[in-house]
Amino acid sequence: MNMKVDIAGVTWNNPVTTASGTFASGEEYSEFVDLNILGALTTKGVSNIPWPGNPTPRIAEVYGGMLNAIGLQNPGVEVFCDRDLPFLRKYDTKIIVNVCGKTVADYCEVVERLSDEDVDMLEINISCPNVKEGGIAFGQDPRAVEAITREVKKYAGQPVIMKLSPNVTDISGMAKAAEYGGADALSLINTITGMKIDIYKRTFALANKTGGLSGPAVKPVAVRMVYQAAHAVDIPVIGMGGIADAEDALEFLLAGASAISVGTANFYHPYAAQEVVKGIKDYMITNKINDINELIGAVDR
Repeated sequence: MNMKVDIAGVTWNNPVTTASGTFASGEEYSEFVDLNILGALTTKGVSNIPWPGNPTPRIAEVYGGMLNAIGLQNPGVEVFCDRDLPFLRKYDTKIIVNVCGKTVADYCEVVERLSDEDVDMLEINISCPNVKEGGIAFGQDPRAVEAITREVKKYAGQPVIMKLSPNVTDISGMAKAAEYGGADALSLINTITGMKIDIYKRTFALANKTGGLSGPAVKPVAVRMVYQAAHAVDIPVIGMGGIADAEDALEFLLAGASAISVGTANFYHPYAAQEVVKGIKDYMITNKINDINELIGAVDR
């Protein structure tokens, strides 16, 4: 039975990775999860310099998920290369580094720094604010999506995955813009903008006022957007958004995702990702599926 998938020329042992920001850089979870079981591990966002993140409180539970406004806190690319990367390379799993920035130059600096490192793929988080454009996320303007993708590709030594924001009117247009810019793959969805108000304190639950909604509540939106994106482009799509078990993951694969990412579930169930791998395998055995690729996009076949 074959569970291997090819994502932009990189072969994963199975189609399961972890969503950026939900699995840190793997070391904390390695006490619970055998990282060798994962097809790939996606790191927390890495920037060119250390980012302190947003003021607290910056996490709030909501019905069907959570809101976060962490602000991409991280120690910067140099610490990542010196501390985290040597640890990750001990395992037989592909390493995807999530890259964040506030300007195109920020992104390119990190991508260039990682170009010669032992990293398998780069995931570019274009939901970061474009400070040159007044704080509008790169991922909300198709011209900006194409431009930043094209620029990042000039410096990349690894395949580039563009992570798309769902906070747009036409996800297909964004997917095509990234493909036109030279993206090797796409990942979606990132979080949906939301808000929670504490009625007893009569104030915002998050210091940032708004945050990114993730968890089971976003899954139907995510499945729809992954389906649309996968049908709009000819490059692989990595689906995510509310995946908590193998059934959720299989929905995304059937919709056209070539791989999937487990996110919020990691917070309350550290074994979620490895259980998704096992659940997909069990489904394939039960349904006599010999190759995982038979399932990808099968909803239309």
